[in-house]
Amino acid sequence: MVVEFLTFRVEPDELDEWLEIEAAHWTAFLSRQRGFVRKEMWRSHDDPTAVHAVIWWESMAAWKSIPQRELDAVADAMGAHERTATCTSFDLLP
Repeated sequence: MVVEFLTFRVEPDELDEWLEIEAAHWTAFLSRQRGFVRKEMWRSHDDPTAVHAVIWWESMAAWKSIPQRELDAVADAMGAHERTATCTSFDLLP
């Protein structure tokens, strides 16, 4: 099991709209991918602009098998709501 941990910057007054659009595009797309397990969105108590997407994958191979052109198409569909994220990944320990 691999966890993808993304951190986005979203202003608090944009959060509800951003979450709705993000779910309609990214969550919908990812949930159809081979190896996708689940996704949660977290907001930091210490920084109201930090939004974390926590995505579980069956394996790194499954996660990385998504063609870049498909990822680019989803990013394009997000339009002005697309955010650049920092990414960290973790292996789930037994």
